[in-house]
Amino acid sequence: MPIENAPFSQLEYDRRIAKTRTAMSVAGIEVLFITDPSNQAWITGYDGWSFYVHQGVILGLESEPVWWGRMMDKFGGVRTCWMSDENVIGYGDHFIQSTIYHPMQDLAAQLKERGYENARIGVEMENYYYSAKAHQVLSAELPNANLVDATALVNWQRLVKSNEEIGFIRKAARISEKVIHTAIDKAAPGVRKNDLVADIMHAGITGIDDDWGDYPAIVPLTPSGLDATAAHLTWDGTPMKAGEATFFELSGCYRRYHAPLCRTVFLGTPSDEVRRAEAAQIEGIEAGINAARAGNRTCDIANAFMAVLAKHGIKREGRMGYPIGLSYPPDWGERTASIRAEDETILEPGMTFHFMPALWMDNWGLETTETLLITENGPAEALCNVERKLFVKN
Repeated sequence: MPIENAPFSQLEYDRRIAKTRTAMSVAGIEVLFITDPSNQAWITGYDGWSFYVHQGVILGLESEPVWWGRMMDKFGGVRTCWMSDENVIGYGDHFIQSTIYHPMQDLAAQLKERGYENARIGVEMENYYYSAKAHQVLSAELPNANLVDATALVNWQRLVKSNEEIGFIRKAARISEKVIHTAIDKAAPGVRKNDLVADIMHAGITGIDDDWGDYPAIVPLTPSGLDATAAHLTWDGTPMKAGEATFFELSGCYRRYHAPLCRTVFLGTPSDEVRRAEAAQIEGIEAGINAARAGNRTCDIANAFMAVLAKHGIKREGRMGYPIGLSYPPDWGERTASIRAEDETILEPGMTFHFMPALWMDNWGLETTETLLITENGPAEALCNVERKLFVKN
């Protein structure tokens, strides 16, 4: 695909590859095989719903990266990758779901052809898309190579966003505002949850003006009542009821970039317990955002929030945020730093996080979250503009 049709400039792709190659050199990796679809897209621009079969990017220390995948998906690679067509290659369908052949046999042949038969090869071992069987076959086919774990090597290079990326995330944030307002406006007793989710998804895909919406990496999470005591339930056909809280964990998505946003709706009159938790959560979020400054650490955000909860007598455990940006299902997080007490990642301008200090209590759940951009000076910028409160509808 001509670079002028790619999502980003050639300078942007060159920047990404240079950062990755520096990390490869530090790790002593001669060639990297990248299977995470988000990392593939970040390096090459590849964008297709084909990550259910084996595919990836071969990145050496020199020359263009090579996108490798199923032959029928090679043509999607030619349409979406910025590299020259000869660096988009495919394997035959006889490798697909076969008990005789495996795609890693073809990958091994490609690596041998490029002189990597005896190389130190990095693979993303802790990744949804790199199976135990794939590693077993690749190891057997490259007995003289040294396969080493390069999990998250590319992910860490993505942590600080470029101005081009931040522009995409800001567009996603406008779409996030739209989908959250749709959820809040249409939530009412008697409304079937699946019908509400249909409206949410329609709002997200139509987007804002010329900024069309992409499919988010996580489907709408919309549990109500006792279901909202769990973090990751989706929806069913049950009508919404008075006297219940429903949290909406949603994200707009623009060109695979996300800006997650959560708000909670209560149908009826919330209890004093819910109101006290709301006040503590909002105060804690403000404290966390104030701590989210360049030079501070991710744990400083978590500790600022937890200190407020402790003051209000509320106990909470676990992680409360993660970096976001470009992603594919099943997760919009980048799987690197975490906003939690034990993580000491230094905050830098250009980092983007989903600050997600939700409260899941015994009988209800309360999610109020923000996508944050770490700025050059001062506290983080919340990229979405939706009032930070419990939305009550009587």
